[in-house]
Amino acid sequence: MDKCLLKQLTEAKDASRLMKNISQEDKNKALLNISSALLEHIDEIIIENQKDIACAKENNMSPAMIDRLLLDSQRIQSMVQDVRKLTQLEDPIGQVIREIERPNGLHIQQVRVPIGVFAIIYESRPNVTVDIACLCLKSSNVCVLKGGKEAIHSNRILTRLMQEATKDILPYGCIHLIDNTDRLIVNELIQANDYVDVVVPRGGKGLIDFVVKNATVPVIETGAGNCHLYIDKEADMQKAIDISVNAKIQRPSVCNAIETILVHQDIAHVYLPLMVKAFDGKVEIRGDEKVQQIIDCYPATKEDYAKEYDDYIVAIKIVDSIEEAISHIYQYSTKHSESIITEDEQAAAKFMDSLDSACVYHNASTRFSDGGEFGFGAELGISTQKLHARGPLGLIEMTSYQYKIYGNGQVRK
Repeated sequence: MDKCLLKQLTEAKDASRLMKNISQEDKNKALLNISSALLEHIDEIIIENQKDIACAKENNMSPAMIDRLLLDSQRIQSMVQDVRKLTQLEDPIGQVIREIERPNGLHIQQVRVPIGVFAIIYESRPNVTVDIACLCLKSSNVCVLKGGKEAIHSNRILTRLMQEATKDILPYGCIHLIDNTDRLIVNELIQANDYVDVVVPRGGKGLIDFVVKNATVPVIETGAGNCHLYIDKEADMQKAIDISVNAKIQRPSVCNAIETILVHQDIAHVYLPLMVKAFDGKVEIRGDEKVQQIIDCYPATKEDYAKEYDDYIVAIKIVDSIEEAISHIYQYSTKHSESIITEDEQAAAKFMDSLDSACVYHNASTRFSDGGEFGFGAELGISTQKLHARGPLGLIEMTSYQYKIYGNGQVRK
């Protein structure tokens, strides 16, 4: 193993043992110190972030991805507010989930405990560096961060500020950033079973698939968002248009933005022209043959329906029925978020009961798939798998549990 990585992982493992005994008061104090440090160094953060932006432009990164990378004063202040909100959330550590009294007098408690060392591998968005570190601290976990090289300058300064802000309160080594951009480091990190308790990949499908297929450390699969919007034949057209615009245009580079719109054939001739007008030339539209007969657009391929664009691009398909829409979603979805727009309660119930995505909506934008919007505070990511946790990974989802058994000399017969 790389010597520098080994040193960081050893320090993280040692810190994880000490974090179990850090009080809620000290954790909140550390978070407030981080928020103050970010505010005090806004100009410095922006200078470092602009270095990443300049490199992104030189490498012809798409405007949507550059937006994902950008940190300005408003976004930094939003990060600060998110950190401060964490101090107001209930600390999950030590919560008693259930208690059991056995006939032999044993008293058993199931208690929330930290998982330990989180290794997070992510791309672009430097705000994730702060979100993850602070969530880990609040839940008494330790984080080893492996951000993308495109955000290296931003990640370095954010990590340094957080480390300095917490050094007199929390154990040394509770926040680490791996700034080695060699991809071989990722292989070593996701196979470091003696040091890392769980790996969370956040990014595109390629990154997530690589980690899932190559990790020996347990993985929580997050992030890939081929999300769908189904416009049912009984849709309220104003709701359909408003939600389409919000779910596609508001911030297309995030995982809860829609990538495909499925339209019932009975209302396609009404919805599609209105949608084109509402998109106002901001979105590249790719449609099947039926769509092309109604509006001007590019032809859609099977690859288009399977792709997470993270951009101002949408694939559209006209379907004959709700059953066809559900089948299409099963074929192409990454099991992140799907939404149906309809005034037919039975159709809505069928859609929501038939799909197995982490988040399923009725008459609402998929953009609400977010820990903050769910009332969890910040989030580690959106889990698209079925074991351990699903949907937004908030504080509770970042814990495990253990059993504490209290006796008075009992022996098993």
